[in-house]
Amino acid sequence: MNSQQHRWFAIQTLSRHEKVVRSQLEMRTIETFLPTMRRLSQWTDRKKEIEVPLFAGYCFARFTFANQLPVLQSQGVVRVIGFGGRPEPIPDEEIESLRKLISGPSNYVCCPYLSEGMLVEVVSGPLQGVKGRLVREAKHCRLVLSITLIQRAVTIEVDAASVAAA
Repeated sequence: MNSQQHRWFAIQTLSRHEKVVRSQLEMRTIETFLPTMRRLSQWTDRKKEIEVPLFAGYCFARFTFANQLPVLQSQGVVRVIGFGGRPEPIPDEEIESLRKLISGPSNYVCCPYLSEGMLVEVVSGPLQGVKGRLVREAKHCRLVLSITLIQRAVTIEVDAASVAAA
């Protein structure tokens, strides 16, 4: 990897510090991306729609590998996600797909990161508690966008006529 090339990285944050990390990095003129979603939150006396991070505990930042020290020194940052202690960049197309998804009026939700062959358990319905291996997703009109490095995904219902093989 060219250490002078700006790449996207996943930043693990302290619990509920995603917005703090975004602000800290922006103050250091580092490009950030914090995908959010609107959620209805209920207190004892009222309900309110709030904006929450799409992937709790993560923020994305674009910087060069050689310039990671200011990122690591920012308040609320736990680490830059990678393998073997070395930060691993996220493909630009994964970030751009996520940007496009959240910029539209679409109704998207978080979903578990599942891959074919993974051991899964049914968590609701008449088969609750049944365990097995995932063979394929039966809902053929759902598009799942994944950020592979942090094993997080978001799903959205789409018109089957609007998708094609990549």
